[in-house]
Amino acid sequence: MPANVETMFYVREAPWHGLGVCVEEALSSEEALRQSGLDWTVSQRPVMSDDFIPITGYKANFRDTDNRLLGVVTDRYRIIQNREAFAFVDALLGEGVRFETAGSLFDGRKVWMLAKLPNSYTLNGEDIEPYLVFTNSHDGNGSIRVAMTPIRVVCQNTLNLALNNAKRAWSTAHVGDLTHKMDEAYNTLLLADRYMNQLGEEFNQLSEVHLPDVRMMEYIEMLLPMDESPTDIHKRNIERIREDLRIRYFNAPDLHHIGKNAFRFVCAVSDYATHAEPLRKTANYRENVFAKTIDGNPLIDRAYEIIRQAA
Repeated sequence: MPANVETMFYVREAPWHGLGVCVEEALSSEEALRQSGLDWTVSQRPVMSDDFIPITGYKANFRDTDNRLLGVVTDRYRIIQNREAFAFVDALLGEGVRFETAGSLFDGRKVWMLAKLPNSYTLNGEDIEPYLVFTNSHDGNGSIRVAMTPIRVVCQNTLNLALNNAKRAWSTAHVGDLTHKMDEAYNTLLLADRYMNQLGEEFNQLSEVHLPDVRMMEYIEMLLPMDESPTDIHKRNIERIREDLRIRYFNAPDLHHIGKNAFRFVCAVSDYATHAEPLRKTANYRENVFAKTIDGNPLIDRAYEIIRQAA
Protein backbone atom coordinates (compact mmCIF):
# COMPACT_ATOMS: atom_id res chain seq x y z
CA MET A 1 0.00 0.00 0.00
CA PRO A 2 1.17 3.57 -0.65
CA ALA A 3 1.64 6.14 2.11
CA ASN A 4 2.17 4.85 5.65
CA VAL A 5 -1.04 2.85 6.01
CA GLU A 6 -0.23 -0.84 6.23
CA THR A 7 -3.69 -2.38 6.79
CA MET A 8 -7.09 -1.03 7.80
CA PHE A 9 -10.84 -1.26 7.36
CA TYR A 10 -13.46 1.47 7.22
CA VAL A 11 -17.25 1.67 7.21
CA ARG A 12 -18.82 2.67 3.88
CA GLU A 13 -16.67 5.75 3.15
CA ALA A 14 -12.89 5.85 3.37
CA PRO A 15 -11.93 8.26 6.17
CA TRP A 16 -8.88 9.99 4.73
CA HIS A 17 -7.08 8.14 1.98
CA GLY A 18 -9.31 5.58 0.27
CA LEU A 19 -7.21 2.58 1.27
CA GLY A 20 -8.22 -0.56 3.12
CA VAL A 21 -11.13 -2.98 3.32
CA CYS A 22 -14.60 -1.45 3.01
CA VAL A 23 -17.39 -2.91 5.17
CA GLU A 24 -21.08 -1.99 5.23
CA GLU A 25 -21.56 -1.54 8.98
CA ALA A 26 -19.55 -1.01 12.13
CA LEU A 27 -17.94 -4.16 13.48
CA SER A 28 -17.58 -5.94 16.79
CA SER A 29 -14.10 -6.11 18.27
CA GLU A 30 -13.48 -9.64 17.00
CA GLU A 31 -14.57 -8.75 13.48
CA ALA A 32 -12.65 -5.47 13.58
CA LEU A 33 -9.48 -7.24 14.71
CA ARG A 34 -9.64 -9.49 11.68
CA GLN A 35 -10.78 -6.99 9.03
CA SER A 36 -8.22 -4.39 10.09
CA GLY A 37 -5.39 -6.90 9.71
CA LEU A 38 -4.46 -6.49 13.38
CA ASP A 39 -4.82 -10.17 14.30
CA TRP A 40 -1.12 -10.56 15.05
CA THR A 41 0.97 -10.57 18.20
CA VAL A 42 4.25 -9.01 19.34
CA SER A 43 6.99 -10.77 21.25
CA GLN A 44 10.22 -9.59 22.86
CA ARG A 45 13.70 -10.93 22.21
CA PRO A 46 17.08 -10.09 23.76
CA VAL A 47 19.18 -7.37 22.18
CA MET A 48 22.63 -8.63 21.25
CA SER A 49 25.89 -6.96 20.34
CA ASP A 50 27.69 -7.89 17.11
CA ASP A 51 29.52 -10.65 18.97
CA PHE A 52 26.22 -11.98 20.47
CA ILE A 53 26.70 -10.58 23.97
CA PRO A 54 23.31 -9.67 25.54
CA ILE A 55 22.79 -5.94 26.11
CA THR A 56 21.15 -5.61 29.49
CA GLY A 57 18.22 -3.31 30.07
CA TYR A 58 16.80 -3.55 26.54
CA LYS A 59 14.54 -5.81 24.49
CA ALA A 60 13.53 -5.89 20.84
CA ASN A 61 9.85 -6.00 19.86
CA PHE A 62 9.14 -8.28 16.88
CA ARG A 63 5.91 -9.00 15.05
CA ASP A 64 5.43 -12.76 15.16
CA THR A 65 3.77 -13.15 11.74
CA ASP A 66 6.70 -11.87 9.69
CA ASN A 67 9.55 -11.34 12.19
CA ARG A 68 9.50 -7.60 11.49
CA LEU A 69 11.44 -5.55 14.01
CA LEU A 70 9.05 -2.94 15.41
CA GLY A 71 11.38 -1.23 17.88
CA VAL A 72 13.91 -1.51 20.69
CA VAL A 73 12.51 -0.81 24.17
CA THR A 74 13.63 -0.96 27.79
CA ASP A 75 13.05 -4.17 29.69
CA ARG A 76 10.35 -2.38 31.75
CA TYR A 77 8.24 -1.96 28.60
CA ARG A 78 4.96 -3.89 28.75
CA ILE A 79 3.61 -5.12 25.40
CA ILE A 80 -0.08 -4.35 24.86
CA GLN A 81 -1.23 -6.84 22.26
CA ASN A 82 -3.75 -5.67 19.66
CA ARG A 83 -6.35 -8.07 21.01
CA GLU A 84 -5.86 -6.58 24.50
CA ALA A 85 -6.40 -3.11 23.08
CA PHE A 86 -9.74 -4.09 21.54
CA ALA A 87 -10.73 -5.84 24.79
CA PHE A 88 -9.80 -2.69 26.71
CA VAL A 89 -12.14 -0.56 24.57
CA ASP A 90 -14.85 -3.22 24.91
CA ALA A 91 -14.57 -3.05 28.69
CA LEU A 92 -14.43 0.73 28.67
CA LEU A 93 -17.52 1.30 26.54
CA GLY A 94 -19.52 -1.77 27.53
CA GLU A 95 -21.43 -4.44 25.65
CA GLY A 96 -22.38 -3.73 22.06
CA VAL A 97 -19.55 -1.34 21.19
CA ARG A 98 -18.99 -1.12 17.43
CA PHE A 99 -15.81 -0.07 15.67
CA GLU A 100 -15.94 2.24 12.65
CA THR A 101 -12.31 1.97 11.57
CA ALA A 102 -9.06 0.43 12.75
CA GLY A 103 -5.67 -0.30 11.28
CA SER A 104 -1.91 -0.29 11.29
CA LEU A 105 0.54 2.48 10.39
CA PHE A 106 4.26 2.52 9.70
CA ASP A 107 4.65 -1.24 9.16
CA GLY A 108 2.92 -2.14 12.42
CA ARG A 109 4.75 0.28 14.67
CA LYS A 110 1.52 2.13 15.44
CA VAL A 111 -2.07 0.86 15.55
CA TRP A 112 -5.39 2.55 16.14
CA MET A 113 -9.10 1.85 16.51
CA LEU A 114 -12.07 4.20 16.50
CA ALA A 115 -15.42 3.46 18.14
CA LYS A 116 -18.56 5.58 18.38
CA LEU A 117 -19.62 6.52 21.89
CA PRO A 118 -23.22 5.53 22.72
CA ASN A 119 -24.60 9.06 23.20
CA SER A 120 -25.24 11.67 20.52
CA TYR A 121 -25.58 15.37 21.17
CA THR A 122 -27.26 18.37 19.60
CA LEU A 123 -25.13 21.42 20.37
CA ASN A 124 -26.23 24.84 19.16
CA GLY A 125 -28.51 23.13 16.65
CA GLU A 126 -25.69 20.92 15.34
CA ASP A 127 -25.81 17.13 15.52
CA ILE A 128 -22.52 16.07 17.09
CA GLU A 129 -21.36 12.48 17.47
CA PRO A 130 -18.52 11.76 19.90
CA TYR A 131 -16.00 9.07 19.02
CA LEU A 132 -13.37 7.37 21.12
CA VAL A 133 -9.97 6.83 19.50
CA PHE A 134 -7.49 4.34 21.00
CA THR A 135 -3.90 4.41 19.73
CA ASN A 136 -1.00 2.20 20.71
CA SER A 137 2.60 1.97 19.57
CA HIS A 138 4.80 -1.11 19.44
CA ASP A 139 8.08 0.70 18.81
CA GLY A 140 8.54 2.32 22.22
CA ASN A 141 8.06 5.86 20.86
CA GLY A 142 4.54 6.51 22.09
CA SER A 143 2.22 5.95 24.98
CA ILE A 144 -1.20 4.32 25.04
CA ARG A 145 -3.68 7.09 24.28
CA VAL A 146 -7.45 7.29 24.60
CA ALA A 147 -9.04 10.44 23.19
CA MET A 148 -12.55 11.68 22.54
CA THR A 149 -13.19 13.58 19.32
CA PRO A 150 -16.57 15.18 18.51
CA ILE A 151 -17.56 15.22 14.83
CA ARG A 152 -20.21 17.32 13.09
CA VAL A 153 -22.50 14.75 11.49
CA VAL A 154 -23.43 16.89 8.49
CA CYS A 155 -19.90 17.25 7.15
CA GLN A 156 -17.64 14.98 9.25
CA ASN A 157 -15.56 17.90 10.53
CA THR A 158 -13.85 17.38 13.87
CA LEU A 159 -14.46 19.99 16.56
CA ASN A 160 -12.28 18.73 19.41
CA LEU A 161 -11.35 22.16 20.73
CA ALA A 162 -8.80 22.59 23.50
CA LEU A 163 -11.12 23.76 26.29
CA ASN A 164 -9.72 25.19 29.49
CA ASN A 165 -11.79 23.16 31.95
CA ALA A 166 -12.51 19.86 30.22
CA LYS A 167 -10.09 17.07 29.38
CA ARG A 168 -10.30 15.35 26.01
CA ALA A 169 -7.55 12.70 26.24
CA TRP A 170 -5.95 10.19 28.60
CA SER A 171 -2.60 8.44 28.18
CA THR A 172 -0.41 5.99 30.04
CA ALA A 173 3.05 4.51 29.56
CA HIS A 174 3.68 0.87 28.61
CA VAL A 175 4.50 -0.06 32.19
CA GLY A 176 2.45 -2.30 34.47
CA ASP A 177 -0.83 -4.09 33.83
CA LEU A 178 -3.26 -2.26 31.56
CA THR A 179 -6.27 -3.71 33.36
CA HIS A 180 -5.14 -2.01 36.58
CA LYS A 181 -5.35 1.33 34.80
CA MET A 182 -9.02 0.98 33.90
CA ASP A 183 -10.16 3.20 36.77
CA GLU A 184 -8.12 6.10 35.43
CA ALA A 185 -9.48 5.51 31.95
CA TYR A 186 -13.04 5.35 33.29
CA ASN A 187 -12.50 8.71 34.97
CA THR A 188 -11.52 10.15 31.62
CA LEU A 189 -14.58 8.61 30.00
CA LEU A 190 -16.80 10.10 32.71
CA LEU A 191 -15.33 13.47 31.79
CA ALA A 192 -16.65 13.02 28.23
CA ASP A 193 -20.07 14.34 29.25
CA ARG A 194 -18.43 17.26 30.98
CA TYR A 195 -16.41 18.00 27.85
CA MET A 196 -19.47 17.81 25.60
CA ASN A 197 -21.51 19.99 27.94
CA GLN A 198 -18.79 22.63 28.04
CA LEU A 199 -18.40 22.35 24.27
CA GLY A 200 -22.12 23.09 23.95
CA GLU A 201 -21.75 26.15 26.17
CA GLU A 202 -18.82 27.37 24.07
CA PHE A 203 -20.77 26.86 20.83
CA ASN A 204 -23.67 28.88 22.23
CA GLN A 205 -21.35 31.70 23.26
CA LEU A 206 -19.57 31.70 19.92
CA SER A 207 -22.88 31.83 18.04
CA GLU A 208 -23.76 35.02 19.95
CA VAL A 209 -20.58 36.80 18.83
CA HIS A 210 -21.61 38.67 15.66
CA LEU A 211 -18.82 38.73 13.10
CA PRO A 212 -18.86 41.52 10.50
CA ASP A 213 -17.22 40.54 7.24
CA VAL A 214 -14.36 43.00 7.77
CA ARG A 215 -13.61 41.51 11.20
CA MET A 216 -13.73 37.98 9.81
CA MET A 217 -11.13 38.97 7.20
CA GLU A 218 -8.94 40.34 10.00
CA TYR A 219 -9.22 37.07 11.92
CA ILE A 220 -8.14 35.09 8.85
CA GLU A 221 -5.09 37.31 8.53
CA MET A 222 -4.31 36.81 12.23
CA LEU A 223 -4.73 33.06 11.81
CA LEU A 224 -2.49 32.99 8.73
CA PRO A 225 0.03 35.82 9.13
CA MET A 226 2.32 36.89 6.32
CA ASP A 227 6.08 37.07 6.81
CA GLU A 228 7.48 40.57 7.17
CA SER A 229 9.43 40.17 3.94
CA PRO A 230 7.59 37.37 2.15
CA THR A 231 8.91 35.66 -0.93
CA ASP A 232 6.60 35.55 -3.92
CA ILE A 233 5.93 31.86 -3.30
CA HIS A 234 5.13 32.41 0.39
CA LYS A 235 2.83 35.31 -0.45
CA ARG A 236 0.95 33.29 -3.07
CA ASN A 237 0.59 30.32 -0.72
CA ILE A 238 -0.76 32.38 2.17
CA GLU A 239 -3.19 34.23 -0.08
CA ARG A 240 -4.38 30.94 -1.53
CA ILE A 241 -5.11 29.49 1.90
CA ARG A 242 -6.77 32.71 3.07
CA GLU A 243 -9.01 32.69 0.00
CA ASP A 244 -9.85 29.02 0.60
CA LEU A 245 -10.98 29.89 4.14
CA ARG A 246 -13.07 32.84 2.90
CA ILE A 247 -14.84 30.61 0.39
CA ARG A 248 -15.58 28.01 3.04
CA TYR A 249 -16.89 30.65 5.44
CA PHE A 250 -19.20 32.30 2.91
CA ASN A 251 -20.15 29.41 0.63
CA ALA A 252 -19.98 26.07 2.48
CA PRO A 253 -23.50 24.54 2.15
CA ASP A 254 -23.43 23.15 5.69
CA LEU A 255 -22.89 26.68 7.10
CA HIS A 256 -25.73 28.44 5.27
CA HIS A 257 -28.07 28.02 8.23
CA ILE A 258 -25.53 29.54 10.64
CA GLY A 259 -25.40 33.31 11.01
CA LYS A 260 -22.24 35.30 10.44
CA ASN A 261 -20.76 34.69 13.84
CA ALA A 262 -17.73 33.27 15.62
CA PHE A 263 -19.11 29.72 15.59
CA ARG A 264 -19.34 29.83 11.80
CA PHE A 265 -15.72 30.99 11.66
CA VAL A 266 -14.51 28.08 13.81
CA CYS A 267 -16.53 25.63 11.69
CA ALA A 268 -15.02 27.03 8.47
CA VAL A 269 -11.51 26.66 9.87
CA SER A 270 -12.37 23.12 10.96
CA ASP A 271 -13.63 22.34 7.46
CA TYR A 272 -10.33 23.53 5.99
CA ALA A 273 -8.17 21.78 8.60
CA THR A 274 -10.04 18.50 8.21
CA HIS A 275 -10.53 18.28 4.46
CA ALA A 276 -8.23 20.61 2.52
CA GLU A 277 -5.25 19.15 0.72
CA PRO A 278 -1.91 20.70 1.68
CA LEU A 279 0.04 22.92 -0.69
CA ARG A 280 2.81 20.33 -0.72
CA LYS A 281 1.75 16.72 -0.30
CA THR A 282 4.10 14.58 1.74
CA ALA A 283 3.91 10.79 1.72
CA ASN A 284 2.12 10.76 5.07
CA TYR A 285 0.10 13.97 5.05
CA ARG A 286 -3.21 12.14 5.39
CA GLU A 287 -1.92 10.20 8.39
CA ASN A 288 -0.89 13.51 9.94
CA VAL A 289 -4.47 14.75 9.51
CA PHE A 290 -5.67 11.65 11.33
CA ALA A 291 -3.12 12.18 14.12
CA LYS A 292 -4.60 15.65 14.65
CA THR A 293 -7.99 14.02 15.09
CA ILE A 294 -6.54 12.46 18.23
CA ASP A 295 -4.36 15.25 19.59
CA GLY A 296 -6.41 18.20 18.39
CA ASN A 297 -5.71 20.35 15.36
CA PRO A 298 -3.55 23.38 16.22
CA LEU A 299 -5.14 25.49 13.47
CA ILE A 300 -8.63 24.96 14.92
CA ASP A 301 -7.36 25.66 18.43
CA ARG A 302 -5.65 28.84 17.21
CA ALA A 303 -8.88 30.04 15.54
CA TYR A 304 -10.76 29.38 18.76
CA GLU A 305 -8.11 31.25 20.77
CA ILE A 306 -8.31 34.28 18.45
CA ILE A 307 -12.09 34.41 18.75
CA ARG A 308 -12.05 34.02 22.55
CA GLN A 309 -9.42 36.72 23.02
CA ALA A 310 -11.30 39.12 20.78
CA ALA A 311 -14.59 38.42 22.56
